[in-house]
Parts: sequence; structure tokens; C-alpha cells
Amino acid sequence: MADKRDYYEVLGVDKSADDAAIKAAYRKLAKKYHPDMNPGDKDAEAKFKEASEAYAVLSDADKRRQYDQFGHAAFDGGAGGGGGFDFTGMDFGDIFGDIFGDLFGGSRRGGGGRSTGPMKGANIRTSVRMKFEEAVFGCTKEIELTIKDTCKTCNGSGAKPGSNVDTCSRCGGKGRVMFTQQSIFGMMQNVQACPDCNGTGKVIREKCPDCHGSGYIPMRKKYAVEFPAGVDNGQCKRMQGLGEPGQNGGPRGDVLVEAVVERHPIFQRDDRDIYSTVPISFAIAALGGEIMIDTVDGRPVVYEVKAGTATDTRIRLRGKGVPSLRDPKSRGDHYVLLTVQVPTRMSAKAKELLKQFDAECGDTLQAAERYRAEHAEDGDGTDPKKKKKKGLFG
Repeated sequence: MADKRDYYEVLGVDKSADDAAIKAAYRKLAKKYHPDMNPGDKDAEAKFKEASEAYAVLSDADKRRQYDQFGHAAFDGGAGGGGGFDFTGMDFGDIFGDIFGDLFGGSRRGGGGRSTGPMKGANIRTSVRMKFEEAVFGCTKEIELTIKDTCKTCNGSGAKPGSNVDTCSRCGGKGRVMFTQQSIFGMMQNVQACPDCNGTGKVIREKCPDCHGSGYIPMRKKYAVEFPAGVDNGQCKRMQGLGEPGQNGGPRGDVLVEAVVERHPIFQRDDRDIYSTVPISFAIAALGGEIMIDTVDGRPVVYEVKAGTATDTRIRLRGKGVPSLRDPKSRGDHYVLLTVQVPTRMSAKAKELLKQFDAECGDTLQAAERYRAEHAEDGDGTDPKKKKKKGLFG
């Protein structure tokens, strides 16, 4: 036994650790090294078996007391001289149910003597489309769903009126059965829903002719869904108690309605802020002046552009963004990118006036011509029109 690691060291806990800490430590290691999560990895399989052995001892009060007093020598007999631990009779159903769900056919509710408890029904997901402005300021949308209503003929029992509902003989009405399974570290006991009654503990001999034993009748129903101002694309509105029926007296699930927001031709959204681009004329950019900016409110805002504004200047319209879901009175901002628009078509008079304007502002149209004139006698070939073509060898 000298080659074995200390069980507390294996799980990574102190010797004073309580049962909850030991269970949490094992759950973490089991999830990391379980063979089903690491197919073909012998090292992971060995670590999983080592952790399971440590947990089997430290989770049992009597075995832990023996281990604390005598160490690994306390279980020499059970190991058969081979250095292993006897897992026969150990129940890992609760642990594996927490980690892997029904991986071993078990359940988180598993306990050999406990009956099936109430379970909430499954949620139903659907979606609705809405315009950009509807998402910003809120809206009401109508949805149509197929909902399982309680069958009026059998009042939800699933049995034909006047017939009897028998207690399941296989599980004795508990809804669960225990079975033994061979694992890599020995025999394990686990618990699963009874296959004969599907975990209900009852067997219907004569099914209701209207619902065919399900206890529910599918019905198409329409509902009005109110989306608050500020809802974003992909967010869901929860409608409680309209989902799938629960089991064994459990509550219904919910309906989750996802908002699918259409794109806007002008505005883009980032959380509570809105972004857009507005073209401005060269005259406005140079001289300054008022422009009209479209906003999500539907009413344009008059904005004073400063003289000498460069293209790609960004301005902010405070409080013109998207309302907060928590406080509709609090809104984000609207950021506008100003881009100077260059005219593509000009009249002859406009061109002449622009040339006069350029002459007064540095005469940029003649800059290249002046440079060529100043360097014509340098012979440096600056003027491509006067540059002589050289032969292949100079």
C-alpha cells in the first residue's frame, strides 16, 4: 500500500473537510477524468478510479474513521492483497446524477426509497419579428401557440371515465426502480425512472378516448406579448405558466418569446446608443451652418455645424438613443458621423466660381504647374511631359 497516495491529497481537501467539501471536490475530479469524457485515455481512467476510491472511503463515516486511524492498511483485507478497494454496494447515483444527468440511467432526484416528486414542465420557445423603432420604444405583438389544455373528459388523469388507475406493480408506486451496474471500479447501484409507468407510479389500463391517455388536448391559442421599450435583438420575453404541463403535480413551464429586430436603413444600435452617418455639403463644412439630422424619434434635430469641420467628424446627440429596460426615462445617446459630400456634377458657372474660390484659398489647382515651371531648367526630369525616353542601355 506504500505506493498509494493519501486520499485527502487525491481529492485536494484538508483532513478537517466536511462532507460537502469532500463531495464537491470529488464531483470536480469525476467530471474532469470520467472515461466517457476522456475516451481511450488510460491516465484519466486511472485518476478517475483513484478519486472514486478516495471518495468511497472519505464519504463514509465509518470507513473514514478507520482510514484516519490506520491509513490504507485499514482496507488491506478488502483489497484482496492487490491494493484496490471494494466498491461493491457503493451508490454513486447522486453524484453522477448531479454531474452527468442520466449518463448511468440515474437522476438527480434519485434515492432508493424516495418517490418521484413534482417536476416543472418544459419551456416553449418561439419568436416574433419587429421593426427597429418598435424595439426602441416598446410594442405589443400577437403570437399563436399550440398549448396542451387539460382534457375535460378525464380531468387530466388520462384514464377512461369510470375506469381505475392501478399502482405500478414494478415500482410499487414510487416511480423509480433500483438496478445494479458493472463499472470500471466494481458493481454500482443506481436509480432510474420506472420504465413501466414512466416515473408516474401509476398504470392506466383503459385510456381516455379523447386524449389517448396523455391527460391533455392540444389547442391553438393566441396571446398578446408586451415588449418593453429598449428590448434588443435576441432578448426574450418570459410568459410564465404557459409552457408544457408539469409531471406529478408540478407547475407548467414557461413560454419564451424571442425578439427578432429588423435592420434599419439609417440607424445602427449598440446597447443603448444609436449610430448614423449624415452627409454635409462642402459649403457647410467650410463655412458652418445648420443641418437636419434624422433621429429615431421620427422628428429631425437641427444641429449647428462649426466652420471648418473636417469629414468623419463625430458628434453626439445626448439622450436621443435607446431607453433603458430598467428606467425608460433614461436613454442612451445618438452618435452621428459627418462626412463631407463632394459634388459629382457641376455647371460651368459653378466650376468657374470654384476655381475663383481656390485661387483665393491657396490656388491648389495650379500648384503642380508652378512646380514644373520652377524646376524646368534643373534637368532632373521632374516634368513627365518633358522627360526624355531612355534606350534599353541608357
